[in-house]
Order: sequence, then C-alpha cells, then structure tokens
Amino acid sequence: MSNYNLTHLKELEAEAIYIIREVAAQFENPVLLFSGGKDSIVCFHLARKAFFPGKVPFPLMHVDTGHNFPETIEYRDAAMAKTGTKLIVASVQDSIDQGRVVEEKGFNASRNKLQTTTLLDAIESNKFDCAMGGARRDEEKARAKERFFSHRDEFGQWDPKNQRPELWNIFNGKKEMGEHFRVFPISNWTEMDVWQYILAEKIEIPSIYFSHTRKCFVRDGIIMGKADFVNTKDTEEVKDMVVRFRTIGDATCTGAVASTASTLEEIIEEVASTRITERGGRSDDKRSEAAMEDRKKEGYF
Repeated sequence: MSNYNLTHLKELEAEAIYIIREVAAQFENPVLLFSGGKDSIVCFHLARKAFFPGKVPFPLMHVDTGHNFPETIEYRDAAMAKTGTKLIVASVQDSIDQGRVVEEKGFNASRNKLQTTTLLDAIESNKFDCAMGGARRDEEKARAKERFFSHRDEFGQWDPKNQRPELWNIFNGKKEMGEHFRVFPISNWTEMDVWQYILAEKIEIPSIYFSHTRKCFVRDGIIMGKADFVNTKDTEEVKDMVVRFRTIGDATCTGAVASTASTLEEIIEEVASTRITERGGRSDDKRSEAAMEDRKKEGYF
C-alpha cells in the first residue's frame, strides 16, 4: 500500500476519532450501534483507539432481526468476550411478540424495516441521547444528505431539510428533552477506504466477507443465501455457489456476489474494478426510488 494511501487513511482515522471523542464529551449517555458488519467493526476499532488504554466508555447495541448470518453473530459474541465490552441486544422478535410491529408475509418478506421500531424503543428505554454508527455517504444517495451529527426529533425522525451546519468541524449537539442524535464518524470514508484500513490495521472480520461455498439461489438477479427462514419458490434452484458478501444485513434481503476473493488484497482489487455499488445486492433498497430516505425519515439508521 502506498504512503499516500496510508496518509489518507491516517487523516480519516484522526477525523473519526475526533468525532467519537466529541460524542463522549457532549452527550451523557451515548451508544455505538454494532451489527458485526465491516463498517461497525471499524467504528468499534476507532472507538477503542480513541480511549486507549482505557475501555470504550459507552455500550454497544445490536438491533437483532433474528434473521442474521450465523458467521456475523459468532463474530459479534467473540469480539465482545475478547474486549470485555458491554453489548445490548434489541430484538425485533420481541417487538413482534409485543405487537409493536407486524411481520411481513410472502416470499419477499423482510424484517429490515421493522428494525426502526425496535431501534427507537431501545433508544427510549435506555435513555440514549446519541447513537453512533458506521453509515457512509457513498453507500446510498439518502446517506449523502447526512451531516456527521444528525439531529432526530422527539419521535426519532430525521428531517433532511433541517440539518445543522458543521463549518470547521464544529459540531452542535444541543437538543431538547426527548430528542437525540445519530452520529456517523466514518461519513467521509468510502468502501475502499474501509477495506484498506482493515488491511492496514490487521482488523479481524467475519469469514462471510471472504469467498466460500454456500447454498444459494437467484431471485430478481440477486444471489441469495439459503436459510431456514428464507422461503424459495418452486422455480428457484438452490445449489452450491462460490460467493462472498460485500455488505451484511438481514439475510432475507442481503445478496451475495460471485467471487473468488479469499484475501483482503484480493477483495480490494475486486472492489477497485467493480461497477456495481456496495448496496446493489440489497433488495430492501430496491422497493422504491426513495426507499432508504423514507425509512430514515421514520427513524431508521
């Protein structure tokens, strides 16, 4: 890796650590959202750096749909045990059982949208005044409208027209009772930056990101992993395929890519040459032209 890239990554790292420390200074009860995906792993790594040699001074929270990839959950639990970090699990299944949300039906049913209610309930019950996460501006067009500090009203909703200026990286975390903030420390990072940083820092990631053989089927042009909670149609053939995942979310709506990339260097080469966006295999983003923005306005991360 060139010295230029290393310098670039160090600048991004310094900016993210500064933002994480600003959160700790400005808010009384922050939380870091952690899914076991690469972006949240990098945010956790940055948080550990920000407060080293002390421990991260806030808990982590996973909004668990119950439809996870097993490799992700195994990684999450191992990481928490290794670092001694407090993890809060907010369960979508609990929201369903309590009648807070209604589960979708049909072959394309997903619990991804249901996470919004679970997330907002968890923020309210734990009295969190700030939730940090690994969203990046290059992921999706609605993400590009975010500031580092994203204000949410008393209903947990986001107004893209009511964003606060952040000139000279001066962040305004003032809020009224019942309101909270979402903060995105790696907003200025790209997918390539994340992979290069993981390589440079030798960060361990779930095996699902590397090429492996998995039982899959193709639906609407997207390679889907087969699982007990993923129903297939009679016309959909399940077979062994060599794939990896570029992004990790609810397994019912997260597609894989055909790939033989089995090392970080090979993944970086693959990402550099692809013309398909990282979320191009996420069926939840394809439900409408403004799917992500609509979910964000409702309180989605």
